[in-house]
Amino acid sequence: MPAAESEPWGDLPRGMAIDFDAPNQARLFDALLGGRDNYAADRDAVERLAALAPGVRQMARDHREWFCRALRLLVTQRGVDQFIDLGSGLPTVDNTHQIVQRHNPDAKVVYIDNDPVVLAHGRALLEENDNTHMLDYDITEPEYVTSDPDLRRRIDFDRPIGLMLCAVTGHLLDDVVARTTVHGWVDALAPGSYVVLSQQFDHADGSHYATLAAALRDGFRNTRIATAFRDRTEIECWFKGLELIEPGLTFLHEWWPDGPRMSPLTDMNFMMLGGMGRKV
Repeated sequence: MPAAESEPWGDLPRGMAIDFDAPNQARLFDALLGGRDNYAADRDAVERLAALAPGVRQMARDHREWFCRALRLLVTQRGVDQFIDLGSGLPTVDNTHQIVQRHNPDAKVVYIDNDPVVLAHGRALLEENDNTHMLDYDITEPEYVTSDPDLRRRIDFDRPIGLMLCAVTGHLLDDVVARTTVHGWVDALAPGSYVVLSQQFDHADGSHYATLAAALRDGFRNTRIATAFRDRTEIECWFKGLELIEPGLTFLHEWWPDGPRMSPLTDMNFMMLGGMGRKV
């Protein structure tokens, strides 16, 4: 039995409780990666996802590997030494701070989430890391969050920042909210900052990929893991004011792979786009 069903989460934020009977976005991703911090409802949701899209577990791993490549590029080649990870989710293998601090021990990382499980677990993990912090904010309020002293005493907004928005915007179901969230965060960044973003992709072309996007969207509509799939034009608009880093907005397996691909591609590899943009 996974530890999540037998161990307490420790000190949760006041007034917050865990719903064991409904799947949760952070725990769902943990279950997709084969983690232990999830419940039966999350694992059931994974099985439902896998029935619709058999490659979903491999896609979760591919997404994590892309995320690691993007961070490694920023810290080793672009000289970024402070990072904000929005909607960071549960800690897993090779978290943001572990990747960047492996190359620069002085790099600063702030995780931002408002899920009680993520907050409790993250703060326990980071208790002895002075350069890494977990903060409780709603990412859809960028103007408030980026001006809050608790964040600003940890991150210098007058210097370049690596902003991570990875597999997060798909869970902002309202297009206007998603757009204003992304643009609000970008507006707060200093020139020379980088935005790393991935979003569930709707080909919107009548293909079987478009049919799969509709099935995944409709299959979990009105649940806590509902996801918005968006077309390329909408996603490209989020990079307004940013200089796209080659190879641009593309499928994750095409974004600077480390070497030859060893596992076969599935339909799910074509259901998410990712990119990195530099604020000029």
